[in-house]
Amino acid sequence: MPVSRRAEQLAARKFKASEIVNKITTTENPEKQEAELRPPENRATAVPTWPETRPEPQPKPHHGWPSRLRSYFILTPLIWFYTIVLATISLTCSLFERDGRLQHNLARFWSWLIMKTILSPVRVTGAGKNTFDNSKPRVYAVTHASALDIPVLYINLPFQFRIIFKSELLSYPFIGWHLKRSGQVCINQQNPAASIGAVKSALRSLRKGMPLVIFPEGGRTRDGALQPFLPGAFFLAIKAQADIVPIALVGTFDLLPMNTYHIKCQPLEMRIGEVIPTAGLTLRDTEKVSAKVKSAIEALHSAPRTT
Repeated sequence: MPVSRRAEQLAARKFKASEIVNKITTTENPEKQEAELRPPENRATAVPTWPETRPEPQPKPHHGWPSRLRSYFILTPLIWFYTIVLATISLTCSLFERDGRLQHNLARFWSWLIMKTILSPVRVTGAGKNTFDNSKPRVYAVTHASALDIPVLYINLPFQFRIIFKSELLSYPFIGWHLKRSGQVCINQQNPAASIGAVKSALRSLRKGMPLVIFPEGGRTRDGALQPFLPGAFFLAIKAQADIVPIALVGTFDLLPMNTYHIKCQPLEMRIGEVIPTAGLTLRDTEKVSAKVKSAIEALHSAPRTT
């Protein structure tokens, strides 16, 4: 074979191999090839840059040692003083009344004292014209992030109601005694069968028009985030065909989280959502109702704070 023809064949093979390599490179990294082919003036404009001005984060209120000392030596002792005195009066009153109205008023007065002491005003938002219409059964589903959620509710729900609480609270002196004697609904999560009587009593009261407050999360959150709802949280609401009113308490976790006595005085907000009816629903719809209420509470909780 002539040398010139052999050289042409070798050149053709090299060209074909070069094409295959180029195709593989283009398939594996097309951005790199496109960047290499881009004119120099376009390369600089293709690099993303951060905006020159960014929104500044909102400063959080500072709670240093003065705040701690005030909480440990003034606020907390005063709250315990209110609790001991008014719970004792409430226990005495429970011997002479059956409907719990006087005990409820004492609980409201206890809550008023606490909220005035901790200097944390509550702003109620979203309350519509018929939000507090208890002409038919109503269940109020509330977030639970702090021990001070209860005073917030007693002050801002302008009617008598009953609360579902865990049996562990019965071990607290004065507080547990008041809860037991004032007609609140005790649920034993470790032994649900022991709570059948309380549930039946709550159902009868709810059907007669006594509003019920429940904490669907089952207990206080440890990190401020909304917890999963208990499976049977809305059993009573569906059973009584009661409307459900979602409520989000905003700021109470920062006010007083779990495992501390440091009360960080600050403004709070109680957000009330649209009424969710259960008329015509059965216990098979419990999960659907729970998801709907949870979605409504999440939307309330995550909305920006009003000023």
